[in-house]
Amino acid sequence: MKSFLVMFIFTIFFVGCADKNAFTKFDMTTAQELTASSLQSSKIKFSNGIDGIVSVVYLNDVYPHRYFTNEYFFVYLYLKNKKKMYNPTMLEDVDLVLKLNNKLPIKIKKLSHDNEFSDLINTKSKWNRYYLVAFKKEKSNKLSIVLENGQSFSDPLTYQKDE
Repeated sequence: MKSFLVMFIFTIFFVGCADKNAFTKFDMTTAQELTASSLQSSKIKFSNGIDGIVSVVYLNDVYPHRYFTNEYFFVYLYLKNKKKMYNPTMLEDVDLVLKLNNKLPIKIKKLSHDNEFSDLINTKSKWNRYYLVAFKKEKSNKLSIVLENGQSFSDPLTYQKDE
């Protein structure tokens, strides 16, 4: 009986500490916490090597009251070679195409290295390229985003919509 009482007291003591989470020790805003759990990255593979890195944040999860009409992503790239990304508003030769569930974006806005989302990821590197990308609203709860061209590709980055 005594051992049960001692175990009960220790259990209550440890449950009292359970209000902390992985972000408690960091000085982060709610948006930064949501970004940390939404951020995914993949290497951009080119035949037998690595051509760069793509990182993606699903903004509908971070700012649900601001981004809800379509599927919005904050994308930043590091590319070894100068390549152009497909932009539906510009007619030009492109090297890279970003697709969501095999569909092209409806809008891509190129951002400066010091943009409104820089504080979310704590990076303002001039060698990265930053984009705000919009896709039509998907009916599926599973979102798979990939960056590709004929020779380069990233692994699919998968998000689960909360609806």
